Amino acid sequence: MGILAWIIVGLIAGFLAGMVMKGSGYGLVGNIIIGILGGLIGGFLATVLFGVDAVNGIDLTSILVAFLGSVLLIAIVRALPGQSPV
Repeated sequence: MGILAWIIVGLIAGFLAGMVMKGSGYGLVGNIIIGILGGLIGGFLATVLFGVDAVNGIDLTSILVAFLGSVLLIAIVRALPGQSPV
């Protein structure tokens, strides 16, 4: 998957995860970073658990996997001690 596809999927997934987990987004760059990291986490977990390459382009499956990975990332960061609950 090309860098432009990662950015687009990351932006969509990060925005959706920010809306679900916080109620508002994290800004353009924050959403992209959260979405890309979520895509990496979600893709890794999908490969390990199900043996499929789920993040492979700009499609609904890639966005869903990146979204779930982004939600997991936000939940883990919020669970760390010393983090603001905001």
